[in-house]
Amino acid sequence: MVFKGFFATALFALGNLQPAMAGAPQPVPQAQAPAGRAESRTVAAVRVVQTLIDYTRWPQRPGPLELCTAGSAIFADRLGEIRLADGRPVRLHRLGPDFDKVGRCAVVYIGQLLPHAQDRLAAVLRGRSVLTIVEADPQCRGEAMFCLLTGPAGAGFTLDIDAVARSELRIDPRLLRLARGLP
Repeated sequence: MVFKGFFATALFALGNLQPAMAGAPQPVPQAQAPAGRAESRTVAAVRVVQTLIDYTRWPQRPGPLELCTAGSAIFADRLGEIRLADGRPVRLHRLGPDFDKVGRCAVVYIGQLLPHAQDRLAAVLRGRSVLTIVEADPQCRGEAMFCLLTGPAGAGFTLDIDAVARSELRIDPRLLRLARGLP
C-alpha cells in the first residue's frame, strides 16, 4: 500500500512537534523550491532524504552512516552533503552492477535501473535492515520503502507501508502519519 506525503507541509508539521527523545532529529522547516530552479529542487530533494534518514532507527545504531547509491541518480552526488541530526557522519558509496557490497549499506538510494537490475537489487536487499529510497519510481512499485517525488514546487515522497513493515527498521510514527496525509 502506497501513501503520498507532500514534504513542504510534512516538514512544517514535524517542525512543530516536540522530539520524542533527547538527540532526536530536528527537521528543516520546509522542503520547497522556487519554481524553475534546479539547484533549489536538488537541495529540497536532499533535505527530504536527510529527514527520512533522521527519522529512521536501525536495530543496531550504525556508526558512520553508510549511504550507497545504485544506478544513475540525479541527486547522488549531493547526498554526501547530508549532515545527520545526531552528528554521525555520512559516507557515500556507489554500488556496482552486481550489488556485492550492499552489506555495508545502512541506506540504499536507488536511481535509474533496468527492470531486471531493480528486481535483483530488491532480492539482495530483502530481509536486511536497510532503508531504501528510490528516485525514479513515482508509483512506488519497486519495493523501496520511500519513493522521492520532485518537481518545480519542491520535493516530497510516497511511502510503501508494506516494504517498511517487512524491514526491521523503525520509522518514526509522525513521519508515517504525514505520509498518510494525517495531521
